[in-house]
This record gives sequence, structure tokens and C-alpha cells, in this order.
Amino acid sequence: MNHFLKDELEKYIKLCIKNDREGQLKIYQLFSPVLYGICLKYMKNEDDAKDVFQEAFVIAFQKISQYKFEGSFEGWLKRIFINKLIETLNKKKKESFFLDVFDPDTDFIEEEELEAIPIEQEKLLEYIRDLPDQYRTVFNLYVFEKMKHKEIAELLKISEGTSKSNLNRAKHILQKRILSIKNFKIA
Repeated sequence: MNHFLKDELEKYIKLCIKNDREGQLKIYQLFSPVLYGICLKYMKNEDDAKDVFQEAFVIAFQKISQYKFEGSFEGWLKRIFINKLIETLNKKKKESFFLDVFDPDTDFIEEEELEAIPIEQEKLLEYIRDLPDQYRTVFNLYVFEKMKHKEIAELLKISEGTSKSNLNRAKHILQKRILSIKNFKIA
């Protein structure tokens, strides 16, 4: 980020700390496209994504005085949004969101690279949204947020093996759906 943009961002953050509406609007305008995109990846539908998006922004503005102007502000915001998304997904389930069902003898297949198949971004997002909640969440944290299985396990309160297993299952479900479309179009 160039020096001018960094200074401007810092100015808007300081305005937000003072509960200034102009500062909040600027922060919202700067980061809402990325943050709403994250919400869409985790939630099954747009209404749920919009609800979490709004709630997370309220939390971010309430906690903005905790930002220490160290590291990426966008990263700080993303963490708030991801925590809110996971909290929301957990609340949707009466029992634990993640069942720790990792069986070391049968469930885990060593992570493998899947064949890259061209697919439209909207179609891929649709397929990701259709994944079961636990698979979708682990997939998003690993693929889009670049988190390691250890971090995912700590965040979601599951074992690393369950994280790996859920990622593997998500990849295989996505691969099957993508291949079925590819094969359908070829036929």
C-alpha cells in the first residue's frame, strides 16, 4: 500500500475510533467488497451472508479502538468477519458444528493435488456454497484464508485430522461436481 493510501486509511481508522460516520463510511466503502465476498463463501445463501456482513461490521466498528496500527488492517477486519461467520454457523446447529469423526485408519487420505479444470467463478462459488457447512468452512479457511490445519483445528475446536479429512472430502465433492458438468458438456 503506498504511503498516501496508508496515511488516508489511518486517518479513517482514527475517525472511526471517535465514532465518526464519515470515517465509518469510508472504511465500509474500502473493504465491503472483499468482506462481503468472504461472507458469500461461508454462508449458504445471500440473505444469511448479508446478515453476518452487517453484524460483523458493527462488531468491527465497536472494536476498532483495539486495532494497534500494526500489521494489515484488512487482515484484522477479516479475522473479525471469519470469527462472526463461524459463530453464526455454530449457532445454526443444535449440537456441535463439527463432529470430530476422524478415524486415522479409514477417514484420512493424504492430501493430494486435484486436476485443475477450468470453471466459471460464479459456478465454483455456487458449488462451494452447496458443500456441507463443516466442509465448506474448512475449505474456505484453508484455500482462501491460507490457514494451516493446526490453526483451523484451534479456531474450530476440532482435531487436525478432522480438518484434513473435511478438506479432503470438500475437494472430492467439488471435483465430482465439476467433472460431472465437464462430462455432461462433452457428451
